[in-house]
Amino acid sequence: MSLILIKMLLAHVLGDFVFQPNKWVGDKIKRRHKSKYLYFHILIHLAALLVVFRFDFEYWLVFLVVPISHFAIDLIKLNLHKKVNVRWLFVLDQLAHLMVIVALAFYFYPAISISAELFSERNLFALLSVLILTFGGAVFMQMLMSRWRVKEDKDDQSLPEAGKYIGMLERLFIFAFVILNQWSAIGFLITAKSVFRFGDLSRAKDRKLTEYILIGTLLSFGLAILTGLAYAKLNIHFSDSLKP
Repeated sequence: MSLILIKMLLAHVLGDFVFQPNKWVGDKIKRRHKSKYLYFHILIHLAALLVVFRFDFEYWLVFLVVPISHFAIDLIKLNLHKKVNVRWLFVLDQLAHLMVIVALAFYFYPAISISAELFSERNLFALLSVLILTFGGAVFMQMLMSRWRVKEDKDDQSLPEAGKYIGMLERLFIFAFVILNQWSAIGFLITAKSVFRFGDLSRAKDRKLTEYILIGTLLSFGLAILTGLAYAKLNIHFSDSLKP
């Protein structure tokens, strides 16, 4: 299942992002189904599929379904371009393409084996860890830091919820570094964050702000490190349980 899924995803990335110039995108939005680049785009997807599958016509259904469904989904997206938020339209468009790809993977391989692979203990715990470090971690940090009120800048001088998303990404990076046993990379991340924060701290000359940032950073890093260590430990347990 993994191989055919990776091949279809590779062809999708090549067709949608690597071999689709901005000129084509603009022309498609303007002319929709009359744009010649829409049809070039579909041919690129077909060519990418043929190459990654090495012209193995055992998968003729992939060569048929993916280009046709891609054409239909793109046509719907182009007609909704001025009616739906562009960011949401992009997300929904990509989800629709992925649903077709996953459906084809299910067709070629038994659903039971795919479900067992997707919903294994290891994958479920990885998903739990990611959710803890992103949405759960954001709420956790907000609750812990709410006892202090430190105003760094005016609200209109900062991106909406930027700190929340920076914290999410920060914790995900640390989680990845821990499970990959790349502890030196965590030190590099701390250094990089300190460099970016130096301007704020030197400008503010405020001890409270310094302490606030330090507490938040240590709590965020601590949560990510503990989650990473727990995942690494349980991952060893899952590997041992699979041994005969």
